[in-house]
Amino acid sequence: MTLDPGLAALRPLGGFFVLRTAAERAEADGAPPPTLAETYAAAGAEVHPNALTSRVATVAERLGTREPRVAASIAHQALAARLWSPALACAALYGSVPDLDPRLLRWDGSAAAPDDLRLRGVRGLPGDAGTLAGTVLLGHLEPLGAALRARYGIAAGLLKGNAASALAGAARELDRWARAHGRTDVAERAAALTDALFAQPLLRGTGSRTGTAFRRRSCCLYYRVPGGGVCGDCCFTRPPRSSPRAASG
Repeated sequence: MTLDPGLAALRPLGGFFVLRTAAERAEADGAPPPTLAETYAAAGAEVHPNALTSRVATVAERLGTREPRVAASIAHQALAARLWSPALACAALYGSVPDLDPRLLRWDGSAAAPDDLRLRGVRGLPGDAGTLAGTVLLGHLEPLGAALRARYGIAAGLLKGNAASALAGAARELDRWARAHGRTDVAERAAALTDALFAQPLLRGTGSRTGTAFRRRSCCLYYRVPGGGVCGDCCFTRPPRSSPRAASG
C-alpha cells in the first residue's frame, strides 16, 4: 500500500496517530511553528525561550508542579509517543514509513494532537524496524534527549524508559484498534516491528514485556506531580518516599 499525500489510513486510529501533512491544508496565517530540527538545536544551545522550554513550562503549569525536571520528563514522553505512533502505524498499515526528518516536521508545542505536528511533504521510506529506529530513535529522540539532559539534568536511563514506554503504548493502542477492526495482519506486523525495535541498543533492557503489556525499569517521575501516582507500566507499585533522584535511572 503506497503512502498517500494525506496519510488517510491513520485517521481512523484517532488523533494521537494522525500526522498532519502539507497536502491537507496550508499553514495558518502568521509565522509557522519551528521545525523539530530548529527546536532541538535551540534547546541544545540553551537559547531561551524556545519551543521546547516553552512546552516544558506549559506542562509544569498544567500539572501544577514546581519541578522543571518532572515537567520535562512528561513533555519528553508525550512527544516521543507522538512520533512513535504515526511512524509505527504507517509501517504496519502501509508497509512504508514517511520521511520524518526533523527538518521536515514542524512542531507547535502549544497545540494538542493532531495539530501539534505537521509534515512538509510525504516521501516513503522502507517500513522495516531499522528504518523506524533510524527515523524516530536516532533522528528525534537522541537529539531531544541530549537537549533535555543538558538543560534539565534528566538521567539517560529515565529518557530511554520514556522512549520505550511511548513505543509500548503506541503498539498497544495500534494492536487494540487492529483486533477490534479485524485487521490481524496489522496487529501481527505491529507486534513484529515492536519486538525488533525493543531489540535495538537504545531500547534493549528498558523493561519487561508480555504481549502488549510493558513494565519499565525506570520511572517517569509522574508520582512527583501534585495528586499524581504511579503509571501502569511504572517500575514502582506505589509512589516511593525516597529522594526523587533515586527514580531517575
